[in-house]
Amino acid sequence: MVLLTAFLFQAFANPDPKNKMKTLCVTGIFAVLMLIGGFGLVATMKVGFPWWIIVKLVCWLGLASISGLAYRKPQRIPLLTVVAIALILTAIVTVYFRHVAGGSYE
Repeated sequence: MVLLTAFLFQAFANPDPKNKMKTLCVTGIFAVLMLIGGFGLVATMKVGFPWWIIVKLVCWLGLASISGLAYRKPQRIPLLTVVAIALILTAIVTVYFRHVAGGSYE
């Protein structure tokens, strides 16, 4: 997640078209690795498919798609930055509040 976020904000900082292919490939690879790792962890926890997994999946999908938008619409980078930060914070907060609605490890 750290590397995906780092390359995402690199795309925000320098949306140069000659870096587009490299950045999109790297963010795609990290997004797939994050998805595989997340579902692997859920499989070992044997918790089913609770609400917090859906929230984290939506956050993952948003983060995976935002770097492409930075290159297509560079004038929207400030808005995309706010959305990316909101998705990251939502994913982090979900970890700490999943037990509120019965999503603990037990």
